Amino acid sequence: MFQQLGVIGCGLMGGSFALALKRGGLVKRVIGYSKSPSTTERAKKLGVIDDAAESALLAVSGSDIVLIAVPVAATEATFRAIRHLVEPGCLFMDVGSTKRDVVDAARRVLKERVTHFVPAHPIAGKEAGGVHQAEATLYQGRQVILTPLASTDAALVQKATEVWSAIGCQVLKMSPENHDAAFAAVSHLPHLLAFAYFSAVARQPAGEDFLSLAGPGFRDFTRIAASDPAVWRDILISNREEIFKQSLRFRHTLDALEHVIRSGNVEALEDLIRQAADARANWQLGAANKTPGSR
Repeated sequence: MFQQLGVIGCGLMGGSFALALKRGGLVKRVIGYSKSPSTTERAKKLGVIDDAAESALLAVSGSDIVLIAVPVAATEATFRAIRHLVEPGCLFMDVGSTKRDVVDAARRVLKERVTHFVPAHPIAGKEAGGVHQAEATLYQGRQVILTPLASTDAALVQKATEVWSAIGCQVLKMSPENHDAAFAAVSHLPHLLAFAYFSAVARQPAGEDFLSLAGPGFRDFTRIAASDPAVWRDILISNREEIFKQSLRFRHTLDALEHVIRSGNVEALEDLIRQAADARANWQLGAANKTPGSR
């Protein structure tokens, strides 16, 4: 059991982590800090945290586990605010959806203390954020990716594995580079496409009429277009190089489909569609159900 959890960023992700540890009897006390005092006040009223800290540093003070649950663009500033209390024995983690930029920031700011930081990315979330959306069960049955460095304290990596497992996660480990390449393909580009596609439909002169005719397939396909703009702004900027690589692959595949449609080659078109349909069907029967996260 941990004596005190310090949560920096008392929104959906940080709040759900706090509730999960409380529900599992894994922590005695939770202290939280958010940039907005109204957020920590609400978190306290909802029972997500026990006390509010006046600064990120004070949220770390006295804690033996710390979760940094801020937008990825704010991670470096958070490291600067807490670096003087990043000490051995305390487990420091984040929940950022990109990892290479987070690790680079940790190296720059924490320097030799970077060994105490275990980067993490739980594959969970909702389109709507905020502490009022926090749930103790948010992480149950989800995957969490840990991207420790070669120098990361092995005992802390084990501790991180144990705490995520205890709240119902399947824990995987990979390098920050492989993480960002993979999630550019399966999460970041799909969000970019959803934003672009929905905007393209909605902004047409007859867009409102078209949307009134949309069925379940359209709703499913565009669901993630309703995601938090600030969160996804940061993710798309921070992982842009990997996203551009995936976007180029997508463009080539779309070009191939458009080419056979223009040529009227129905056999080639059906073959391309069948390849995608078969691959999707096989994936659905296998790994898909193991990764139900939204980020």
